[in-house]
Amino acid sequence: MSNILDNYIGIHSQALQVRTKKTELLAANLANADTPGYKAKDIDFRKALSNVGTERLDRTHSQHFEFGDQGAGRVQYRIPTQPSVDGNTVEEHVEQAEFLDNAVRYQATVQFLGGKLNSLKSAFKGE
Repeated sequence: MSNILDNYIGIHSQALQVRTKKTELLAANLANADTPGYKAKDIDFRKALSNVGTERLDRTHSQHFEFGDQGAGRVQYRIPTQPSVDGNTVEEHVEQAEFLDNAVRYQATVQFLGGKLNSLKSAFKGE
């Protein structure tokens, strides 16, 4: 049954996990905007999802992916357009825009999954 559900939902459950990790990274960047020497981090969503199913992802917990700092889809340092004198690479306007974009895309994925699950629920009920 789990395989059938995984096939029905597709890659969207993994997309939510990657989006969650991206949200955590962006929130940490914003929280450390004034920390001298802090390097802004991000993850390339497309590269992270392109690896799903093709390589085994290491996990620290059965429900969490571990994102290392090497390879496609892994945590990377953001290159600032205007580096700070104190070595901090967080650009608040960039982080805020990325955070908003990621939040909208996360919500869209949640709504899509909700629709898929409601369709499945209706099929089980015979509606």
